[in-house]
Amino acid sequence: MVWPIVILCMLLAGTFYMRMKERADKDRQEPDTGSAILDFGRAFPGEAIRAIHATADEKAYFVRLHDGKAGFMASHGNHFVCHLIESGKVNVSNAPSGRGLVVHFADFASLDGVYEFASPAVAAEVSLWLLGSFSPQSEFRAVSAN
Repeated sequence: MVWPIVILCMLLAGTFYMRMKERADKDRQEPDTGSAILDFGRAFPGEAIRAIHATADEKAYFVRLHDGKAGFMASHGNHFVCHLIESGKVNVSNAPSGRGLVVHFADFASLDGVYEFASPAVAAEVSLWLLGSFSPQSEFRAVSAN
């Protein structure tokens, strides 16, 4: 009479273990925007997020901050690598597909890559955020009127 109960408990424990393992694998493969926002808030507690856009595969997020700066997050398993983009430290060009950006981080080259978005409009908006965090140095000086 004891053996059927032991076998049933082992089957239930095995089923529970397999379901939790599948859920953990799914979370690792499909990060969500909420956990990305929380990770960015922990990394940079003084920065307020105005908007966020995920790439098409949701493995990276671009963040627009309250003061015109931009941020970037790349998914690595269960956590995100968060990067605050400093002015003049990023180069952006259009991806061949038209729905993405080729991004080069001068101060964090391991994050360089081609980031595809859901639409060309989202890619254009993110490129404007990145350009907003860029402060070009002009060779021309203002001439005062005499």
